[in-house]
Amino acid sequence: MTGNRTDALARLDVFVGEWVLEACFPGDRAARSGATGEGPQVHSRFEWALDQQFLLQRTEVPIPEAPDSLTIVSVDPETGAYKQHYYDSRGVVRLYSMSLFDGVWTLTRESPDFTPLDFRQRFTGTFSDGGNVISGAWEKAAHGSDWEHDFGLIYRRAS
Repeated sequence: MTGNRTDALARLDVFVGEWVLEACFPGDRAARSGATGEGPQVHSRFEWALDQQFLLQRTEVPIPEAPDSLTIVSVDPETGAYKQHYYDSRGVVRLYSMSLFDGVWTLTRESPDFTPLDFRQRFTGTFSDGGNVISGAWEKAAHGSDWEHDFGLIYRRAS
């Protein structure tokens, strides 16, 4: 394993563990995580797989409008660049470029992969509270259009 790959994998340790999520949709419609005692609890778990060569994220969403998902983060052995492979309960499969730099996590999808690219997507999340909170938002853009807010997403490390 190259130094780039080893270092890149080590940086992913910040995700490992159990998280509860809260999404805030346009019009201030919140899908509460249950952490505040309101609504169903959305869980996300990050864990290592295959001798710590891949980071898995499993998210369970007890809200009918939102899918459960599984993601697998891989690291390019030469460059240390991240890719997130996304699968969900609707049968959607996507591939995101991912970065993690100075406490900022980004996911970007701007080209077709396993599914057509009807719109571009981007997530930007910032770690705070000693790595126990990730505050972020998903954005979307039609071809040739500017980015627009899709929905906010907050991860809180479960105690």
